[in-house]
Amino acid sequence: MKFKDYEYVRPDLKVIGDEFEKLLNDFDQSRSFEEQNEIIERINHIRSNVETMRSLAHIRHSINTKDEFYAKEKDFLDENMPLYQNMVMKFYEALVNSKFREELEKEWGKQLFNLAEMQLKTFSEEIIEDLIKENKLVTEYSKLIASAKIDFEGETRNLSQMASFIQSKDRAMRKKAYEAYIGFFEENEDEFDRIYDELVKIRTNMAQKLGYENYVQMGYYRMLRSDYTSKDVANYRKQVEKDLVPLVVELKEKQRRRLGLDELKYYDEPLEYVTGNAKPKGGPEWILEKGKRMYRELSEETNEFFTFMVDRELLDLVSKEGKMSGGYCTYIPDYKSPFIFSNFNGTSGDVNVLTHEAGHAFQVYMSRDLEVLEYIFPTMEAAEIHSMSMEFFTWPWMELFFEDDVDKYKFSHLAGAVSFIPYGVTVDEFQHFVYENPEATPEERKNKWREIEKKYMPFRDYENNDLLNKGGYWFRQGHIFSTPFYYIDYTLAQICAFQFWIKTREDREKAWEDYLRLCRAGGSKSFLELVKLADLENPFIDGTVKKVVGPIKEWLDSVDDSKF
Repeated sequence: MKFKDYEYVRPDLKVIGDEFEKLLNDFDQSRSFEEQNEIIERINHIRSNVETMRSLAHIRHSINTKDEFYAKEKDFLDENMPLYQNMVMKFYEALVNSKFREELEKEWGKQLFNLAEMQLKTFSEEIIEDLIKENKLVTEYSKLIASAKIDFEGETRNLSQMASFIQSKDRAMRKKAYEAYIGFFEENEDEFDRIYDELVKIRTNMAQKLGYENYVQMGYYRMLRSDYTSKDVANYRKQVEKDLVPLVVELKEKQRRRLGLDELKYYDEPLEYVTGNAKPKGGPEWILEKGKRMYRELSEETNEFFTFMVDRELLDLVSKEGKMSGGYCTYIPDYKSPFIFSNFNGTSGDVNVLTHEAGHAFQVYMSRDLEVLEYIFPTMEAAEIHSMSMEFFTWPWMELFFEDDVDKYKFSHLAGAVSFIPYGVTVDEFQHFVYENPEATPEERKNKWREIEKKYMPFRDYENNDLLNKGGYWFRQGHIFSTPFYYIDYTLAQICAFQFWIKTREDREKAWEDYLRLCRAGGSKSFLELVKLADLENPFIDGTVKKVVGPIKEWLDSVDDSKF
């Protein structure tokens, strides 16, 4: 069966609600663990179907936002999913209060109950209307981003299609392209500010209704963070500032020298070499063929996984009109199918999709037989370990894609991964400021962004770009709008993935065993439990960042980047 044959039927939430109510009533009246266990299985079956329909609508809408049918289905689900969420919350409530909780925990694992308790702390029927408004505003942001029509070099382009021009070897072209790209955000500055301002106020309002001082703790619970706090994250950011930012400053200085520039401007940063950035040596079909070989040779498990993805046409890779920007991996429960969505644009990012998003997809494929929906993906920061680590496990096959530019690609990949972390912690510190100061004006927010940016990215020079100098760069970061506090996750996972990179150089076989064990566990454990399971070191503990940075700096220093 292929993805196009996966059937979508709008969920009848009235019928589902009645069925849920009856099952939960039976659950409360149950006289044995066995009875409750059977009811959980039936509820999981219903939920799997609803989540399948939500995934199908989301995927098909993002592939073609002009498809009226799926646009309407997406609107219907945005408006009605909070009602379904309310049913799930009642299920969670029944779970955590079960008189057979001890036996159920043994059957389903403690993590399900931890997750249920956190979800209950972020929901009540009182905030359903707010959740509906929040969904609509996030969709409004996505539509605004997808609506970008930039007239450039004789054609109308979307944001994704500007990437290759932004990486042009011609400095004047880079500047012109980046200015055109940012021009879209400048033209829509008031709209971005309005959407975000409304989102901050709605989220703060929800948090206060639920008894929180502000949205921060509610946001952490919504991100399902059970074993670390905002204080742990603040300490981690300090490690990054002290032990990692100096390496990134060095790397930017190397880049300036390679490019032969007196000063490195913001529009120079996307170009790493005067000879051009490493690019795959073929188009989308060619890349896919090389990807098949890579996963066939990497391991028996990856071969089975990637064959499944290709045979079922579970990859939509090429940018086209009406398609949403970005890339993601999601899951379709009833078909036990991961799905990879991306916008190929002729850069090395096209190969990264086949490693990063495929890392997510491989994890979910390996844990697809876990019977608990909550365990299919782990929490966000743990989920990103699989994707970022897969990028490093596939290093031996990068020559297939980049041929004689493979060393250039590897240097860029590792240097780029390190250089991303200061940006990631900037996004995180900014969001803590925003939700701790919800009354801040749009101007105050932008000023704060620029202030934080200067701390973690002291090399960033916006020249005379007005929007960027006043702190508007973050408009382009969809996570800030859609999923508060989801961004530090990438950096925490990157520190873990670097540990896998170090392990592959010491004992590749053991590293792969640790990785497989991590993938198979899915989301059945919390972040720090999964870190321990994979034999990795906790990023929050002082010294971890420094320990990871050492071997990376040593490898990067050993490469003569001037020859690229």
